[in-house]
Amino acid sequence: MRRRREVFRIRQFRRTYDRAAGKFAFDISYETRAQVTPRSVVVAEAFGLGIDEAQKFKVLDAVIKISPTDIVYISGDSGSGKSVLLHAIRADLGGEAVDLSEVAIDADKPLIETVGATVGEGLELLSKVGLNDAFLFLRTYNQLSDGQKYRYRIAKLIESGKQWWLMDEFAACLDRDTAKIIAFNLQKIARQQGKAVIAATTHSDLFEDLAPSVHVHKRFGEEIQIKYFHGKPAAECSLIREMRVEQGTMEDWRRLSRFHYRGHRTAAPRRIFRLVRGDELCGVVVYSYPPPRCFGRRLVLPNLSIEELNRQLSIISRVVIHPKYRTIGLGAKLIGETLPLAGTPCVELIAVMPKYSPFAEKAGMQKIAQQQSGGSVVEVSKTLSQLGFDLHFLGSESYVRGKLDGLNPQQMRQLKEAFVKNKHLRFRQELLCGQPFGKTSDYLRSLENADNAKVAKLIKIAGVLMQTKVYLFWKKAPVPQFSN
Repeated sequence: MRRRREVFRIRQFRRTYDRAAGKFAFDISYETRAQVTPRSVVVAEAFGLGIDEAQKFKVLDAVIKISPTDIVYISGDSGSGKSVLLHAIRADLGGEAVDLSEVAIDADKPLIETVGATVGEGLELLSKVGLNDAFLFLRTYNQLSDGQKYRYRIAKLIESGKQWWLMDEFAACLDRDTAKIIAFNLQKIARQQGKAVIAATTHSDLFEDLAPSVHVHKRFGEEIQIKYFHGKPAAECSLIREMRVEQGTMEDWRRLSRFHYRGHRTAAPRRIFRLVRGDELCGVVVYSYPPPRCFGRRLVLPNLSIEELNRQLSIISRVVIHPKYRTIGLGAKLIGETLPLAGTPCVELIAVMPKYSPFAEKAGMQKIAQQQSGGSVVEVSKTLSQLGFDLHFLGSESYVRGKLDGLNPQQMRQLKEAFVKNKHLRFRQELLCGQPFGKTSDYLRSLENADNAKVAKLIKIAGVLMQTKVYLFWKKAPVPQFSN
């Protein structure tokens, strides 16, 4: 099959600034011409057309007004001139803009090493675009799916600091669910940062999630529609309307546990709820019986017996959302709809993620306290840092084992000495087969004989203990009492 023979050419392009409206006016005139081939000459002569008439088809004149914070959706038929329009705008904006295809990719380095000036900045950028799975940070670009690659490119777009973000064939290579999720997150991030997005695509199903302030629909020839909207952000991703929360099982948790950074083990469940879309499992929350003690609780509850504690309180022991559906507010939806169904008047949550994402607070929980890591664990962390360990990645078994394999005998002795001096109960429990109050001599002997696999487990525990945890609390509102 021959490719189309029309060639688009910009005839005139002029940008002016409307100070009253705070918008740029892109005054565009372009035309389509046919390529002259032996066959086109024959056809032209058969219909009594001159070559010039046969070449020239349509001339389009249009003015598109765009502000530096607008979300612009250019849609239309394939071959109608969307890309030509986008490229003309890109050329005119020059250094003020960046196109998604222009971002530099280092395909052989772990993602965390290619985004942000620091590890913390990199984690924040990757989390913004939905690459907030702990397992993804150490993967390379080449190891990502198409949807993850697209999210990564948007992170690089954000990092560029440019005012105008341009994207041709926007999300064209992605399945339509992922495209809608990315469109929703893109407009949310751009509006939060005060940036402009100009996205061109043949797909017409992204209007609701992109929530454009300017919509340009281009058909062949002179047909073009330009509409302006209030520019209000999309309230929620359109896919959320297709989801429901219902009673779940341990099997639901097991199916998604591989996507949770703490793995499949959890406390004895009290109630489990799942979030589904049709027959697709999108998320799970596990409510469990509370531990006898934990930090932060004394700030909201009096001392209670174990029996009374179990009657009054549940703890959210696990929350996991399928990676495909992250960053569209499903964590808040899942918790918010199930808190009243937990079976107790109070619920608590102790976790690391609420420090970075307020999903639990959006669901109605209250942030009560934040716990820093203990002093003894800090000393272990200092030794690990001196030996070249990146403390952000202590939860990665492959990373830790790789670093341990590179230590010489003297460095390994230095590391074990740190655990000798800092006999945390969790370290003792790991080495003494679940007996944290065993003899110190047994602990020291086990540590001396520990191989790299066992030391790696101690380091992973140290990484967990170093994390800053947040305590959140929810209490069911009392039922209003009305007098007669």
